[in-house]
Amino acid sequence: MPRDTSSDARLTGLFLDMLAAEQGAGDNTLDAYRGDLEDLSGFLAQRKSSLQTADTQMLRDYLSDLDNRGFKSSSVARKLSSTRHLFRFLLSERVRSDDPAAILSGPKRGRALPKVLSIADVDRLLTQAKTLTEAPEQSPLQRLRALRLACLLEILYATGLRVSELVALPLSAARRDARMIVVRGKGNKERLVPLNDSSKQAMADYLAARDELHGDQKKAASTSKWLFPSSGESGHLTRQHFARDLKELAQSAGIAPRLVSPHVLRHAFASHLLHNGADLRIVQTLLGHTDISTTQIYTHIVEERLKSLVRDLHPLADK
Repeated sequence: MPRDTSSDARLTGLFLDMLAAEQGAGDNTLDAYRGDLEDLSGFLAQRKSSLQTADTQMLRDYLSDLDNRGFKSSSVARKLSSTRHLFRFLLSERVRSDDPAAILSGPKRGRALPKVLSIADVDRLLTQAKTLTEAPEQSPLQRLRALRLACLLEILYATGLRVSELVALPLSAARRDARMIVVRGKGNKERLVPLNDSSKQAMADYLAARDELHGDQKKAASTSKWLFPSSGESGHLTRQHFARDLKELAQSAGIAPRLVSPHVLRHAFASHLLHNGADLRIVQTLLGHTDISTTQIYTHIVEERLKSLVRDLHPLADK
């Protein structure tokens, strides 16, 4: 049976609309689903099948094809999750009378422990970022960019924000008297995140440099609603731009760039808090995790700290 490409695109569009309307899925989540399902549709097209006609064996062949193309098990698992969600939706909407993805099994994998920078490594990054803001013979624009990077880094390590939340902070987050900022996270959910003195000072220094701009640059910055404005389509700094700046900073600080990313710093924030005695539930709230199971990837840190406490403080412990 020939494949109806317009029908596949329409069904995928309806599914994405449902995710946005009923589950509050954000743009990044929708883009990830869209990419996964377009990949699936492309595979089905080559075999003259479609979302309405594919059977379980066809989907197993798709998973094998992903493996043959060299996708990591984590990527295969994510694409399988997207596929399951789509076919569950098609069944609920009575587009199909069965769910061919219901009995599919994905690659066996444990949750990998994220790369974590040591406290000393993060301190080196923060110190290097501050040093760059004080470099002599900089133009005002170069100094502003250095202050922006220092500000981004201070806020990220102070709050553990997702990079998408960080780059899209509104200008109102930089109120001088603000002890907390309201963050709009996944699913458009809001949460309160505290700021420390270092991050508030970094914001003040960055905004002061913004105010010193002249001409068109000052006009563009002053009319933007974003804390980190940009001339790009979104109006604010992109995740990719910040990630690139962060790797350059790591290089200049003598840290391997491959070890540093915004996500790694988010993990450092959580790990360092737990290592110093923070409660897992508190960290869950700060990170914006809806489910505690997502935060439990850090449980090993809590367990190590408890062992250390017993070893050091128990009256009968070996000294």
